[in-house]
Amino acid sequence: MNSLNRMIAAVLFVVCVAGCGSQSSSSAPPPAAKTIVQTVVVHSQQVIDRLNIPARIAANPTKVVQIFPPLSGRIVRFSVLPGQTVRSGQEIAVLQSGEIAQARSDFEKAKIQVTLADAALKRGKLLLQHEILAKADYEQLIAADDAAHSEQERARQLIHELGFSENNSSDQAAIRTPISGVVLDTGAAAGEMQRSLDNATPLATIANLSEVWVLGDAYENDLASVKMGRPVTVTFPAYPGLSVQGKVDNLSQSLDPSTLTVKVRVVVANPQLKLKPQMFANISIDRSNVEGFLIPAAAVIHENNADSVFVQASPGQYERRNVKIGQMQQDNVVVLNGLRDGDQVVTLGAVLLRTPTGE
Repeated sequence: MNSLNRMIAAVLFVVCVAGCGSQSSSSAPPPAAKTIVQTVVVHSQQVIDRLNIPARIAANPTKVVQIFPPLSGRIVRFSVLPGQTVRSGQEIAVLQSGEIAQARSDFEKAKIQVTLADAALKRGKLLLQHEILAKADYEQLIAADDAAHSEQERARQLIHELGFSENNSSDQAAIRTPISGVVLDTGAAAGEMQRSLDNATPLATIANLSEVWVLGDAYENDLASVKMGRPVTVTFPAYPGLSVQGKVDNLSQSLDPSTLTVKVRVVVANPQLKLKPQMFANISIDRSNVEGFLIPAAAVIHENNADSVFVQASPGQYERRNVKIGQMQQDNVVVLNGLRDGDQVVTLGAVLLRTPTGE
């Protein structure tokens, strides 16, 4: 029995030791946890150093027209809405006004004066031929006839400027757009009274957007790279795949006192009218090539005014390195130093490798 007890005790001891060994091995991180960390092998390369200037789209002010009522009256019809495309000469509103009747009355009076002056001149010429009228009196008739014709032409021009014909008896005048473009804004509605040019609010603002300005703000430290005629690439957050080539068309001659920046202008074509005023844009200017490592921006940890990344030292082991970063290039960042060719940089899960605060 004693030998049997000793054998049972030995078996129990072995089972216990095996159980304790399996329990200690389970404290290691499960294989699934390691897959959270992802790395990429980086190599030194020539990276283009680009100057990125934030910008916005603006309409060319020389192709923007504010349409005011030519005379006082009531709007009986208003035909356009913001965002609508219009063509040159298209009617945008109809205005009813007593000033039209006054202008036509002045024209009719001028016509009567011309008829009388023409008849007087004709009689004067006949009397002059028979030596009944003095030459000086005849010259006065000529001057009076010329004045009557001038007054008639002035009255006719006024009617045309007001937007109607001298042969029309209506008291309504059509207001038309002088350019083709897009209605940016409207400031009137049917039934409203207008006070001619004294009104500070235009009936409509129309812009030709077939060509737009891209206006950016460059800091004075970057002006060495921003020269007139310098090629640029313009991109737009609203259209991630769209980029337009252009050149620096103009630089302002003074700094904005509030931002201490210089206004940069690039003119780009907009045939499909995709680019809208006030839309955000980015002006990119290639400056020079630099040697560096291009890594995802998410791999960089920003702490205590320093930048760092995690690099795989050996399988499952990682070390933290301080790096000097350059400019952003879309979702990537240029690392200027702190890395070596062939390093495996952690691109996903770097935050999980940081030493917890307090340890």
